[in-house]
Amino acid sequence: MLRTRCTRTAIALFALTFSLPLCLKAQQQHVLVVTGLGGEAAYRTAFLDVAARLHTVATTKWNVPAANVIVLTEAPARDPVRFRGRSTKEAVGEAFLSMSQRVKAGDVVIVFLHGHGSGQAAESRVNLPGPDPSAADFATWLSGFTQQTVVFVNAASASGDFVRVLAGPRRIVLTATKSSVERNDTRFAGHFVRGLETDEADANKDGRTTVLEAFDYARRAVEREYETDSRMLTEHAVLSDSTLASTTALGGRTTSTNPRVAALVAERQALEEQVAALRAKKATMSEDAYERELERLLIAVAEKTQAIRAAGGAP
Repeated sequence: MLRTRCTRTAIALFALTFSLPLCLKAQQQHVLVVTGLGGEAAYRTAFLDVAARLHTVATTKWNVPAANVIVLTEAPARDPVRFRGRSTKEAVGEAFLSMSQRVKAGDVVIVFLHGHGSGQAAESRVNLPGPDPSAADFATWLSGFTQQTVVFVNAASASGDFVRVLAGPRRIVLTATKSSVERNDTRFAGHFVRGLETDEADANKDGRTTVLEAFDYARRAVEREYETDSRMLTEHAVLSDSTLASTTALGGRTTSTNPRVAALVAERQALEEQVAALRAKKATMSEDAYERELERLLIAVAEKTQAIRAAGGAP
């Protein structure tokens, strides 16, 4: 019986995945950007550029309150308006503590890490001014965000081992490389940010970009760049949870001018919020009860999406 229900749920989830990501309208987003030591001038400039662009995307496109955006770099004086402070291990820990005091259940926490990486497994690191925090340190800092969806992007070199160290419920972990062995400088960050800035990553053109869409866009762009340069691909991006990534969007949603469509979208939004709430309660429910309720909600969302299409709205 459970196997049949899981099959039906998978079908419903497939329909949901190709309809619209879970709504973030009732949630707040909290963004932490940390870039490390550049070393050479070209890397320093590139890291600072990525940090500044992400701040602009978060505050102007996603409409995240400035208080909810923390950007730490090796040279905060270069852009004191957008850069909050120096990216030391101590400052990163304080940033996580600050976020933990502001977040509410159901919020989305987005962490973007970029720089030169090294190490292995829990000792994988990104080079910051002073002592370098390890993947284990980030796991500790993230342990307090059990009621939020966490999107953790490590675009540094040798970042792949962060996935198995940080992966967990309600977490989406993206890395620019598949392991700590891929130590060459990475191209992932620039393409990932461009996809968010330009909407080029919005594959289904529904006005929002999911984490999965941004990941796929950057991964393909990296592959094309290496191919154009006639170079062997030395970075293979990894994503920990494609299902959650396909239903978690970055940014807001546009409202239809059609009253019928707007009403249907609002109804679907309420259902999507119920899905998010159900996921938060999964650990307290029996597997059968969870699957039964998830099936009901996902099918309802898929049906609502069909109704929106029939009314002339975008999927």
